Amino acid sequence: MNIFVIVMIQRILGFLFLLLTVSALIQCARRGTPTGGDKDVTPPKLVKAEPKNMSINFNTNKIRLYFDEYVKLKDIEKQLIVSPPLKYTPLISPQGSANRYVEIILKDTLKKNTTYTFNFGQSIIDNNEGNPLSYFTYVFSTGDYIDSLMVSGVVKDAFNKNADTFISIMLYEIDSTYTDSTIYRQPPNYITNTLDSTPIFHLKNLKEGKYAMFGVKDEAKNNIFNQKVDKIAFIKDTVSLPTDSVYLLTMFKELPDYSVSVPNFAAKNKIIFGYQGNAKDISIKALSNIPDTVKTKITKERDKDTLNYWFTPFKADSLVFTVANDKENLIDTFTVKTKKVGVDTLIVQPNQRGTLEFGKPFYIGANTPITHMDSSKISLARKDSTLVTFNSVLDTIGNKIDFDFEVEPNENYALELLPGAIVDFFETENDTISINLTTKSYADFGNLRLTLDGAVTYPLIVQLTDEKGVTAKELFASEYQVFEFTNIKPAKYLIRIIFDSNGNQKWDTGNYLQRIQPEKVTYYPNALEVRANWELEQTFTLSN
Repeated sequence: MNIFVIVMIQRILGFLFLLLTVSALIQCARRGTPTGGDKDVTPPKLVKAEPKNMSINFNTNKIRLYFDEYVKLKDIEKQLIVSPPLKYTPLISPQGSANRYVEIILKDTLKKNTTYTFNFGQSIIDNNEGNPLSYFTYVFSTGDYIDSLMVSGVVKDAFNKNADTFISIMLYEIDSTYTDSTIYRQPPNYITNTLDSTPIFHLKNLKEGKYAMFGVKDEAKNNIFNQKVDKIAFIKDTVSLPTDSVYLLTMFKELPDYSVSVPNFAAKNKIIFGYQGNAKDISIKALSNIPDTVKTKITKERDKDTLNYWFTPFKADSLVFTVANDKENLIDTFTVKTKKVGVDTLIVQPNQRGTLEFGKPFYIGANTPITHMDSSKISLARKDSTLVTFNSVLDTIGNKIDFDFEVEPNENYALELLPGAIVDFFETENDTISINLTTKSYADFGNLRLTLDGAVTYPLIVQLTDEKGVTAKELFASEYQVFEFTNIKPAKYLIRIIFDSNGNQKWDTGNYLQRIQPEKVTYYPNALEVRANWELEQTFTLSN
């Protein structure tokens, strides 16, 4: 064998050795790197319960629920709903750690012959991936059988497009102890919760009987209704079980009952009276000996439930007032002690600055009561200095001056108020005020032409709102018309229809004790996009 052949064989063998070495290294690398596999999406599974689920003649205070893997509890205080409600919160573990079981220690003395349901919502999750055991329920009875009736329904909001989450659905048994005020004082016989999922509810494991049904947005989580903070819904008719009916609960916030807060000095020349209820029913009278030289005036704070008692300054250690509600024949007496505070002085502010919106009222408001306006000291001019004809009206209730003039596109306006144009309660005059306003082109806006069809009843209010439900524009109609919304900012809008049954041109809420449901509101199903320099025509067919 010659030397050339030997060299070639050595090279081939070396190349084969190199290939085998690289292949071995690759295989080792593959064996040493985890492949991961599919993600675990399986929720934990109950394997045993002590006492067993659906037990009868239950007579212990400890429950253990065993699972096929380690579990944790998430938001158990929000998610767990016990029906009927317990007086004392049970001790539940594990808290903050994982375990193979969930343990419940009951601190209540359970009612006799009663079926209890523990709905865990989404609170039981596995330790690794957090997969929830959705809406797992543990049921037992202290009697000889498990109650098996059920009632279902849907929750909606009376005014907003979407219902709130975590609405409590309550059933009160109508017996000799039940009155209309029971919901204010004690928890219901049965309860469930919509949690943060869907507005559909199912109350299960109920016994035959007659019930009152409510929905409550229970802010305090105490299983009773607090009018000041909670929304409520109620079914007018008695719910008789068993039933095949599906119930609709329409949630609303009541106007709070009349109350008045302790007044206090907000400024050296102003005492504020906070209240709840209707300001028109409230009268304030000073019992202290106020000198005849002192002037007083009462105004309502704009957009606040506050009455301002203004007075020209004088020396006094304290003042005594009566606050009366003439409609409800209630009188409160308050002593208000003076304190070191500043004086409110005249400040004038327009409601729009910079760009003037088409179709939006323009006014100038003040922080102290306006008593006089001199329109001869007010001028409005265009950018070419030509004067604009306008009307100005003093609104003493709103404590503002309303301006009415033809607003033109692509224009600059200069509004000037000379000293003395505005005089307030303390005879303070304004300094010279200059306000510059501009308008955009009509092409920067869009128009919407809306026709209502189907089950339309008048009077009604049509509102354009943003996607959060804040009203951008509205029109009232007492009879058929096509609704023209002009010069709208480009955006996505919702259409809200208010069936204004009493024709007062506003939405009226309900009242449970007076058995009044809120005025009906409906929404166009989809958001509408209004574009600049665009005419949009839409028909909304209403259903019953």
